[in-house]
This record gives sequence, structure tokens and C-alpha cells, in this order.
Amino acid sequence: MTEKIKKVVLAYSGGLDTSVILKWLIETYQCEVITFSADIGQEDDFDQIRENARKTGASKIYIEDLKEIFVRDYVFPAFRANAIYEGQYLLGTSLARPLIAKRQVEIAKLEAADAVSHGATGKGNDQVRFELGYLAHEPHIKIVAPWREWDLTSRTALMAFARKHGIKVPTTHEKPYSTDSNLLHISYEGGVLEDPWAAAPEDIYTLTVSPRNAPDTPEDIEITFEAGDPVAVNGRDFSPPALLAELNHLGGRHGIGRIDIVENRFVGMKSRGVYETPGGTILRTAHMAMESITLDREVMHLRDGLIPKYAELIYNGFWFAPERSVLQKLIDETQKNVSGVVRLELFKGNCRVLGRKSDASIYRVDFATFEDDAVYSQKDAEGFIRLNALRLRILKMLSNR
Repeated sequence: MTEKIKKVVLAYSGGLDTSVILKWLIETYQCEVITFSADIGQEDDFDQIRENARKTGASKIYIEDLKEIFVRDYVFPAFRANAIYEGQYLLGTSLARPLIAKRQVEIAKLEAADAVSHGATGKGNDQVRFELGYLAHEPHIKIVAPWREWDLTSRTALMAFARKHGIKVPTTHEKPYSTDSNLLHISYEGGVLEDPWAAAPEDIYTLTVSPRNAPDTPEDIEITFEAGDPVAVNGRDFSPPALLAELNHLGGRHGIGRIDIVENRFVGMKSRGVYETPGGTILRTAHMAMESITLDREVMHLRDGLIPKYAELIYNGFWFAPERSVLQKLIDETQKNVSGVVRLELFKGNCRVLGRKSDASIYRVDFATFEDDAVYSQKDAEGFIRLNALRLRILKMLSNR
């Protein structure tokens, strides 16, 4: 290696990649390695992660519960924007990486470490997300990205390295998937999924039952919003992470939130991924229903026009960029009156809006009714239509000359 590194803080999940990386960093750089594992709702065995890190040679181990911060400060802001990438992906991994990167740099400062490291490959988006997050908070931090340096060029090679060094990892040749999970979602890539024609095996799913096996009776639920954020389910108040966990449970048992997509990575290639996002799928549907009666038309259309750009910024790793911050301020301004209750039906993989109500509603029955009313003169529509048709009439008259 060309640079001397004394101490590294490694983003450590305890999976195949980062377990191998921990040992590889120690052997390659002859340095001290501190591991950092963020609990953002992935339901890992953190006692086992701690033990594995210790056995593999970590000099110090950080495991921190960041679920509240993750949902409150990253997930909910994105859902206030109805953010979705390429019309399908609810950004589960993309929203987690900036939080992990920020805290990783903070730990590096506390420990006087001169470098940080991650397990993202040189082909994926996560390397960009991690490193943009690092550099946004510490412009001069050294970054070690083993997948761009070592000669372990496949997950098969990593598994062989792990066996050689007695490292316990969950990946097997039978299920060689790369997974990422948190309170918002779980993703699966690799293995048989690299063939976009091959159906995802049913046994990979962990958050949701198959819609075919979901209950034959629909379940109605209500979600309460305040200023664009969900605060209660079925009249019961929840903290942000507990609310998302509750929606995951409800959606999961009805088979809601599965998608199978081929997405366009920031680095230029297409990638096939399978995702489970039960709570997020319900939440986005409910939030849009709440906005439908509380947001002004032109404000909604303006905000909706910004969603593709906003989602792209998050997907590409620019959470801490000034343009994302500016867009967030505008989006949050639109949410002041997005308060009320939405009722939904969960059934066989579907989430259907049944009703919505709000004290801030700008939906007026007396204007919209098909029955008699005294507030709207239908005759006024004639002038409205003729004025809007004026340019069309002129164009046609010109073409008839």
C-alpha cells in the first residue's frame, strides 16, 4: 500500500464482505481496526456481531442504536416528499448510508483515527453514498475501499478467505445473495437474481408472506398524520421507529411491498434487485391520500415535479448536498397542513385507500357535488373553456388558410 494508515474505523455489518475486510485491513495495513455497527432495525444478532468482530481482531467495537434518528431524520423527510426512484424503489438502502457515514466519521474523530473503510464494491452505488457522506463531514479523511484494492474478485473468493481464517459468516454457496436490511426495507442482489429472466425464489423473502398465502380476509387500518408525518396507527400513538415497525408487521402479513426491478445504478450499469418494503409501501400510499385533500393543486404539482430529482439525489448519495437541503425546505413547507386520518384496506399484496378526512381539508362537498348547489355557477365554465381554447382556435384558423 502506498499510504501508511494507523487506525481505521470500519462500517461493519458482520456479513461476508465486512468480516473479511476486517481481517484483510489488519493483515494488509498492519493497522488498528475499530468496527462500527449501526442498529437501524435490521434485527441482527448484535451480540454475535460483537463476538465475531472481537475474534477477528477488532481493537474496539461500537454498536449503536440509531433507529430513532434513521426513521425521524432520514425516512420521514423522504416520505414527506413521496420520494421514489424510477417509479418503484423507495430508497431503503440509499437513506441509511448517509446516516452510517456521518456517525462513522464522528467516531473516527473521537478515536483519532486517520481513515474510514466500508464494504461496498467498486461496481455499486454504496461506495459513492458512503464516500460522499464521509467527505461532506471530513474533507481530508483517508478512505480505504478494499473492493477497489484487493485481489479477492468474487464472493466465492471471499468465502474461501473466510474459511481459511476461521471467520463465521452467514453467506453460503446455496444462498449467495447480497442483502441489506433496515427498518424501511430489505434488499436482495446476486446469485440467481443476476439473471433478470429468473424468478426470485420464494424462500428469499423474510419480511412478507406470499400474497397467495396472505389472509383471505382484508384488514382495514387507519393512519394519522401531523404536518406530513405519520404519528398513529389505528388511533394508537407510536414513536417513528415503532410506527414503521408496526406498518411492516401489518403489511408483511398481507404480502404488501414486494418489488422486483432492474434499476439504473449511478455508476452506469443496470442492476436487478428484489426488495421488500411493506411499511413504506403503506405509508407512501396513505401520505399521498392525505395530501389529496389538504394540498393546493399548484403546490402539489410543483412539488411532484421535483420528486424525480429529489429521489435521484438521494439514490446517488447526495443527501448532504446543498441542493437536497434546499429541496427539503421547500417540500417541508408544503406539509404544514397535511394532517388528518387515512383509512386503508390491506389485502393479498394490495394497499387500497378507503377514505380520508382532515380538519385542514380543502375538499368541499358543496363545490364538488353532482347534486344541487348554490356556490358554483356551471355557466361560468363556458368562458373558462373558450379562453383556454383561444390559442387552439387560432392555430387551426392559421392552418386552414
